[in-house]
Amino acid sequence: MRVLNQRAVLDRLRRLGAATRPQIAKDTGLSKPTVGQALVDLERHGLVRPIGRTTSGPGRSAVVYEPNPAAGYVLGVDIGRERIRAAVADLGGSVVARVDERNRSRSASALVRTVTELASHTVADAGMALTDVVVKVIGSPGVIDQRSRVVRHAPNLPGWESAGVLDGLESSLGPVVIVENDANLAALGEHVYGAAQDARVFVCVTVGTGVGMGIVVDGVLFRGAHGAAGEVGFLPFGKATSDVQRGQLEDAAAAESVVALAHERGLPARSARQVFAAARSGDAQALEVVRIEAERLAFLVASVAAVIDPELVVLGGGVGSNVDLLLAPMEASLRTMTPLAPPIAAGSLGDGAVLSGALAMGLRAARELVFEVTL
Repeated sequence: MRVLNQRAVLDRLRRLGAATRPQIAKDTGLSKPTVGQALVDLERHGLVRPIGRTTSGPGRSAVVYEPNPAAGYVLGVDIGRERIRAAVADLGGSVVARVDERNRSRSASALVRTVTELASHTVADAGMALTDVVVKVIGSPGVIDQRSRVVRHAPNLPGWESAGVLDGLESSLGPVVIVENDANLAALGEHVYGAAQDARVFVCVTVGTGVGMGIVVDGVLFRGAHGAAGEVGFLPFGKATSDVQRGQLEDAAAAESVVALAHERGLPARSARQVFAAARSGDAQALEVVRIEAERLAFLVASVAAVIDPELVVLGGGVGSNVDLLLAPMEASLRTMTPLAPPIAAGSLGDGAVLSGALAMGLRAARELVFEVTL
């Protein structure tokens, strides 16, 4: 019963913020002596801390308590083909260190070393070591097959589908490592901190080097039976039966296809970013490339809407984030494809969506783990 009371008090402080003993008693239904004893226990174990006293109102001032953010730390890592990002946050969710560098790894073993070195560098910047981090969450392309201990369908990272990758990360980073699909983490990030905070059922479509999607239902990620829910890059896409191949939507809509479409129209663009910049400047050929890309993404949204019926579609990634250019032609295409056209919005976290989701997932796990280990 004592532990249950401590949990109720700590949950109240985490959910509603700093409070006095009478406020906590009122909100939890526990007696003031019970709340007082729980606060003493939680403070002794470093899980809560006093931050001052009330200064207004009748009667004597009361001590104000809050969860102690320094009770633990989490590490988030976003592994992309071009860049790797890492951040450390305290249990209050405040980022205390962040590092971002190019991904130059060309093998799985090299990438594991790079992730470990970047993680060590990031926690060192925060004045700690990897052993001080309670939970580490790694965002990776592909399907994370925990049963077979491999990552599947991650062709953009050389060697990443080979055996031993997950074990190598856990061995290098230490205990409590969670490896999660990057699109899932982007969806979680947008749900906790970004454009989908008020959405009950939504999808987050990321379009960049690849095409992926995270699905959130009632605040919980939906992964499917084998962790492959949202692998929309494998949607068949083509004008004729002979054109339809597994994975062709990713081939048709990811960043490289945008550049290829530009080259077909005589635009010497070296990146999708340059194509969208040219479209913003009014280049007619670039605008036509954007229209074709929007039409292909509308096909994706129409397919998803018929199966999931989301109340919101959030677009992100290096290509998908260009909603200012993509939205109007996407909506026009959707009107010709389906009556089930959900609202489409730009993600608000930019290239930090995956990292934000990794930290959010890490915080959920770490807050529970710290309580269990400490008490």
